[in-house]
Amino acid sequence: MARLATIKTLTGFDFSFQPSLDRNRIMALASLDFVDKHEVVHFIGQSGTGKSHLAVALGVEAIRAGRSVYFCPLADIIDSLARADREGRLRERIRYLCRAQLLIIDEIGYVTLAADAGSLFFQLVNARCERGAMILTSNRGFAEWGQVFGDPVIATALLDRLLHHAVVAHIEGSSYRMRQHADLLPPVQPAGTRTDAQPKRRGRPPQTAADAMQAI
Repeated sequence: MARLATIKTLTGFDFSFQPSLDRNRIMALASLDFVDKHEVVHFIGQSGTGKSHLAVALGVEAIRAGRSVYFCPLADIIDSLARADREGRLRERIRYLCRAQLLIIDEIGYVTLAADAGSLFFQLVNARCERGAMILTSNRGFAEWGQVFGDPVIATALLDRLLHHAVVAHIEGSSYRMRQHADLLPPVQPAGTRTDAQPKRRGRPPQTAADAMQAI
């Protein structure tokens, strides 16, 4: 039930191109303790930084160790849950997705999701919470998940469960696929960084709550 589109390995990952990653920390994940402990691994970074490669490589390690693995992009997961919901099979579909010892969900934040996506994904996450391991990859920082799922309340509830027992790896490098055309790319912004920050105001800072409200 792996559904791995391509086979990637940890030995095939170029750690020298992504110095922000702690190689020893990533290689330690290959021991699969996080699978046995039902933890969640997050790979956060811009497109092309190796998130999916690492997720698949850990999935391959899990398969070699006899663990069951299911890999799928978030958009496809949501589509399957929405279809099952329309057909009255949502609980059945969630039970199926909970069977794998390791569930890998790729590309969180890459596509616009339907209005009910957050609720459907929450039901899956809630069912697996502390019962099965997960690997999630995303190009969006956690602060942006309210936008990703269209509901800050749902995003908070998701992160409450997904960060409870979690390993978070931020990849701050450039795209490996575009390394030969780096001069054509805009500067890399770390995941979660805002680019629309307002300039700081000059003058005396407010001294009281009333002053602060008037300054907004």
